[in-house]
Amino acid sequence: MAERGGRTGGSDLGRRGFLGLAGAFAAAPRAIFASKQGKLACAGGPQAVPPGLEKGWPLITDDERKAVLRVLDRGAIWGEGAPETRGLEEEWARFIGVRHAIATGSGTSAIHMAVAAAGLGPGDECLVPAYTWYATASPVIHHNAVPVFVDIDPRTFNMDPRRVEERITPRTKAIIPVDLFGLPADIDEIRAIAAKRNLIVIEDACQAHGALYKGKRAGSLCHIGAFSLNGTKNLPAGEGGIFTTDDDRFAEIARSLRQFGPFGGGELSEFGWQYRPQEMPSAFARARIPRLDAENAVRQRNAEILGARLREIPGVIPPHVPPDRTHVYHMYRIRLDPGAAGVELAPRMFRTKVQKALAAEGVPLGSWVGVPLPAFRMFQLRRGYGKGCPWSCPHAPSEATYRSEDYPGTLRIIDDSFVMTSALYPPNGEALMRAYADAFEKVFSNLDAVLRIES
Repeated sequence: MAERGGRTGGSDLGRRGFLGLAGAFAAAPRAIFASKQGKLACAGGPQAVPPGLEKGWPLITDDERKAVLRVLDRGAIWGEGAPETRGLEEEWARFIGVRHAIATGSGTSAIHMAVAAAGLGPGDECLVPAYTWYATASPVIHHNAVPVFVDIDPRTFNMDPRRVEERITPRTKAIIPVDLFGLPADIDEIRAIAAKRNLIVIEDACQAHGALYKGKRAGSLCHIGAFSLNGTKNLPAGEGGIFTTDDDRFAEIARSLRQFGPFGGGELSEFGWQYRPQEMPSAFARARIPRLDAENAVRQRNAEILGARLREIPGVIPPHVPPDRTHVYHMYRIRLDPGAAGVELAPRMFRTKVQKALAAEGVPLGSWVGVPLPAFRMFQLRRGYGKGCPWSCPHAPSEATYRSEDYPGTLRIIDDSFVMTSALYPPNGEALMRAYADAFEKVFSNLDAVLRIES
């Protein structure tokens, strides 16, 4: 230690020298960027991203048109065993490597069927990430069970396995990790915890079509999986969903509940929800499966191009991808570190100002979900079905609490990050990614002007 301090001219001097060097390094890119960028667009300068450069999603080809017309020409536009729905189920099961794929009317209904198949009901609790879309948690309430939230890992944005066990109670029956934005969750760690407690794990893969985790496809990693085919997704169909499993019993329950419930002696014995899909969306999605890997490769290449540039900007943190899995970038979430950018400002205020400056440059950014899920009024007021159900269910009233401060990782990324949605999707490519990177460099080379933006 003494030798190391001596080489830098003393420990205190060494620290000052290091900080000075770090400051110079942080300032250097700004000078380089400023030399090739001009005045901010929000201050009257030219826009960095040419209007019209970004193309929308989904790109519809003759394959989809022919598939939908095939349905109309055949005349079979609905039905439990309709050919396009059956074909979609068979091809998706083969694509991700499971025994059963059951098409549904939405990703939300696929999760609800999974919750029902897992046996959740009154008095049961289910662990859900504190940061996800509402439809991960709402199916738990649909089945009169109680969501209990788990904080996320701010690096991956997924459920933090280190926080799982502390949220388990004697009433916990299942866990729903989410492959958020297209990155598979830490499934092995979560499944190991679940195995010790005999819990069912439902993989919400609604944003992760085609992603890999240790060589296996998302949606095949847990007892049950669920996908959305909403028009924004990597495999779009307008609307739709798919339930997936290797378990014959789970599949049987899901199929019966997709209709009106199981029939016994010509009469219904349990509730069902009529979650059947439609033939034209099934045909549309089926036509796109052969292109999914290639389209995901475009997203991944775009992320590489954009990320390589963004990493060179102090204070900008592109998405983190662990080496044992792939990311399919349903969304591209970027974090900001004001301290690393040399700015003394609260993360939320800094993010708001940067976001406004980038919007003026032509970079589309949003917050997606702007509060932790437990902060939603549904959970704060506990209205549910009315009169407090499912929380006040007389079978087993739940003591679950919903305090935002219990989820610091979630609060942190809400404050310091924003998302691009379909910008990385094909047919967008290198030209758009470079324009986005130019916009970031331009904004971060003019931070003095950015800080003057009203937030």
